[in-house]
Amino acid sequence: MGELRDASIRALRTADVLLRCGGGRQVFLRLPAPASSGDTTEQLGLAVPTFQDVALEPVVFRKARATLAEGKAARSELLVSATAVNTLVGSTGYSAANVMFATAFGVLIDDVLMEIESASESELGGTTYVYRLLLRAPLALMV
Repeated sequence: MGELRDASIRALRTADVLLRCGGGRQVFLRLPAPASSGDTTEQLGLAVPTFQDVALEPVVFRKARATLAEGKAARSELLVSATAVNTLVGSTGYSAANVMFATAFGVLIDDVLMEIESASESELGGTTYVYRLLLRAPLALMV
């Protein structure tokens, strides 16, 4: 049992090092801002929704598909360190990473907000070491 735990810790650290060496950039995850209790305009739906951008690093961003089908947005993938995601899940109060990615408005990369199409994870011994987000570029940016 100890060997499996050591292997999962090594996989987590290896993923962090590879992501830093393979691009190691920073992006921002756009999440809805927490609701404030006692605000009557928010309870009535009159308040403008606000968002908060939280940093994710290290990540590697790459194109998932070189050719574009007609009428479909370009797809990219984002490989994210599980260490960064686990820290973010704990600090923002989400129950799991998949819940956080499902409620996120998108990922801000170089001033372009990309929609999260799907999120998957790779794990070893029950411990996740990297998350893979499939992103879709806004249709307005396609040329």
